[in-house]
Amino acid sequence: MAPREVYAELLDDERYLCSSSTMYRILAEHAEVRERRNQPRHPAYQKPELLATGPNQVWSWDITKLRGPSKGVYYHRYVIIDIYSRYVVGWLIAEVESAARAAQLIVETCAKQGVQRAQLSIHADNGGPMIAKTVAILLADLRVAKSHSRPHVSNDNPYSEAQFKTLKYRPDYPDRFGSVADARIWAAASLPGTTTSTITAGSGC
Repeated sequence: MAPREVYAELLDDERYLCSSSTMYRILAEHAEVRERRNQPRHPAYQKPELLATGPNQVWSWDITKLRGPSKGVYYHRYVIIDIYSRYVVGWLIAEVESAARAAQLIVETCAKQGVQRAQLSIHADNGGPMIAKTVAILLADLRVAKSHSRPHVSNDNPYSEAQFKTLKYRPDYPDRFGSVADARIWAAASLPGTTTSTITAGSGC
């Protein structure tokens, strides 16, 4: 029973031991004050640790939105970064956000970078394409280890988030893009350290 109920019943029995606030204080001293209703309990998730001692060991990838020519129109920019070199190893811009596009980008980037089986780990947040079954099956087939941010934690994918922020804070970043082609041309010219082959593959997807 709640302390106020106990207090009321004692008064009905013509007994007074202490006030209800004193009951709460005594319970708190013994760590007995808690939520009595059933509450969802979230497990303790371990913070992901991304460590790379060389290139093509750990990649980070994410998707950001680019504003299109009118309100409510967006293009989706997929980017894969090698966390050792901060090199953009693969990217594409599409009109939709989908697991199929993400899987296509991962396959083409692994082939382009010559990634061997069991060589690579890929980290991402918990967005729909990141946790999709299509991508999970692909990574298992390629024997690529996967890592995800903790639920409801916004800073567990800092490499991709920092790259997006750097890009969007550039002085020449457009307020809106006129078309998907415009967005691809601008992104190809703005990605530092991106080779011609990466630009071709990215802008052609």
